[in-house]
Amino acid sequence: MSKILAGLFEPHSDYKKLETDLESLGFGNSEYIVYVNDTQHNTQYLASVAVHDNEQVENAQNIFNQNSVLKTYLFENMTIQQAEYHNIKRFIDARSKAEIHNSPDVKIKSSTQGIDSELKF
Repeated sequence: MSKILAGLFEPHSDYKKLETDLESLGFGNSEYIVYVNDTQHNTQYLASVAVHDNEQVENAQNIFNQNSVLKTYLFENMTIQQAEYHNIKRFIDARSKAEIHNSPDVKIKSSTQGIDSELKF
């Protein structure tokens, strides 16, 4: 069964260039999907590519990186037919909620003097 490599791209990147790059690398038109919101200009877009081995994963990852990918996700045991926008979005949302995000720096201030067992008068 194939895997799906999905990527979330920056708003200023060109999805047409991504499509051209994928096809020049040997991915057929039926092996990738680009999800574009036509109602809003300069919005982020999502793309999914069907990959079958580690070499294809690497090649697709390199193309994603060249086209300003923000984050990538690899879904195993999924076909391109199952990679509908709502399914991919649901899986990405679930993974994002499960991730441990970096917390801001926490500064702990310790006292040089505190309560001790001695009574001072």
